[in-house]
Amino acid sequence: MPVTEPSPSTPLRVGLVGYGSAGRGIHAPLIVRAGLTVAAVSTANATRADEVRADLPEAEIVPDLETLLGVDGLDLVVLASPSGVHAEQAERVIEAGLPLVVDKPLAVDASRALDVVDQATHRGVPLTVFNNRRFDPELAALRIVRDEELVGEIWRAEYRWDRWRPVPKQRWREQVSAAEGGGLLLDLQTHLVDQAVLLHGEVESVYAEVDSRTTVAEDDTFLACRHTSGVVSHVLSSSVNGAPGPRARVNGSAGSFVIGRQLDDVSAFTEFENDGDAVGWIVRGDERERGPVVTDADQADFYRAVAGALVSSDPQATMPVDPRDAVHVLAVVDAARISARDRRVVEVVTPGQTP
Repeated sequence: MPVTEPSPSTPLRVGLVGYGSAGRGIHAPLIVRAGLTVAAVSTANATRADEVRADLPEAEIVPDLETLLGVDGLDLVVLASPSGVHAEQAERVIEAGLPLVVDKPLAVDASRALDVVDQATHRGVPLTVFNNRRFDPELAALRIVRDEELVGEIWRAEYRWDRWRPVPKQRWREQVSAAEGGGLLLDLQTHLVDQAVLLHGEVESVYAEVDSRTTVAEDDTFLACRHTSGVVSHVLSSSVNGAPGPRARVNGSAGSFVIGRQLDDVSAFTEFENDGDAVGWIVRGDERERGPVVTDADQADFYRAVAGALVSSDPQATMPVDPRDAVHVLAVVDAARISARDRRVVEVVTPGQTP
């Protein structure tokens, strides 16, 4: 959706923590495209420091978060560090009084995430969570399908990101435990659950099957979520699926909506690939028609919205992602872990919410 918040008269100066696959590959390009300035980057890795010099020659390079917080004139800090340290680092930035973007997940569990949100609220520090996939064409198309009832009353939805990666990458995501931030539940599933909640309401209960087949934490996951709207969503992410299914399939009383494009370099179900600006297909048995046309989805709008929020009269209220949404998503993940362990349906209890 287009960003309508006011923009600052001069580019905001951003301090970026981490310059790995998230910092260099996702955050920095989006920050620049949104018209903000990466003024400082924190990394202790010499190779990544060289990459900063090549990519962002005007940026100051510092070895750690504490040094970055001492850089003059920062308007915003972005945490693109490993998930296991997000909560601790976020609290340090909040203590310093600097507005903050935290890459998802906000913490490794919902209670810890609520601690961060409560501290930011108490100190009056603007905080948001980097759910960049909210700005994808796929979600825009799914909203249109829901709002315009293009498949009638929605009964069931499937959202998935599959990969075929039987030999895991040598990264922290694959090599550390869930308690340290590793695994798909805290990675891809937080995106997918967030999307399902936006489309169908909060999750009341969850049944999960979670396995660690090639990595330390889970690499093969399935969640069945019952939403407040009555819709049931099946949310899957796997690194060991050799035959990926459709990216999304929404079934309703008047047909189904299917998106075939997969995450990153995976392509499957080519008969359902996007056609120009049209996303997905409406399918009714042997009949199909092109899905909604989406022309204005841009992940850089996340940072444009952050910039607009920081010059608005109420920065926290106008942030692109309410951090309490991230607390609920982590409550779903917490319940999924219990469900997989005990092999039962588990009620989702979100800390900080009134029963």
